[in-house]
Amino acid sequence: MSAFPPQFLASQKATIDAFLALQNTAFSGFEKLVDLNLRVVKATLDETTQKAQEALALEDPQQAIAYVTTLAAQPGAEKALAYSKHVYDIMSGVQTEVGRLTETQLAAGQKNLAEAIEVLTKNAPAGSESAVAFMKSSLATANAAYDSLSRVAKQAADVTESNITAAANATFDAAAANASLDTTPAQNSGSRSRRSS
Repeated sequence: MSAFPPQFLASQKATIDAFLALQNTAFSGFEKLVDLNLRVVKATLDETTQKAQEALALEDPQQAIAYVTTLAAQPGAEKALAYSKHVYDIMSGVQTEVGRLTETQLAAGQKNLAEAIEVLTKNAPAGSESAVAFMKSSLATANAAYDSLSRVAKQAADVTESNITAAANATFDAAAANASLDTTPAQNSGSRSRRSS
């Protein structure tokens, strides 16, 4: 026979399970960030190698100048923004999972507290009805406040995410428009220099 009540052991097991789930979520997010960074480094190295080989193949100085001009017009801001969006998506996913785990843990805690108050109600001495009613009322008020705050937090997170998405899309559009403007003068100046020679 165990010296600990079964409810205590179950509570401890649930706490350890919740901790392990949070730890796994955090590690999974870290793993995704490492994978993203490795892919970015590999893509950057591949692109750099390709550009270096293209540059070494050029024989005409005017072609080299035109090539360097096109490199300067490459959409680096778009790449940085895409990277930031991927990082945001990973962190948002981790935050959502942590929020879900926390809500589950809080719901279990609320249930346990309600059960404890119910047991207390059944075993309460005569004359303590007002104290028990006060505890039940306090629990109901706390639950309602938590539900209200949870809804507001979810709405705020949704609004923030939609604003970030809209801002990212607007920035992508502006960067694309800017890149098309930057490449047009470079092409024109390259064709002017070829005409003058």
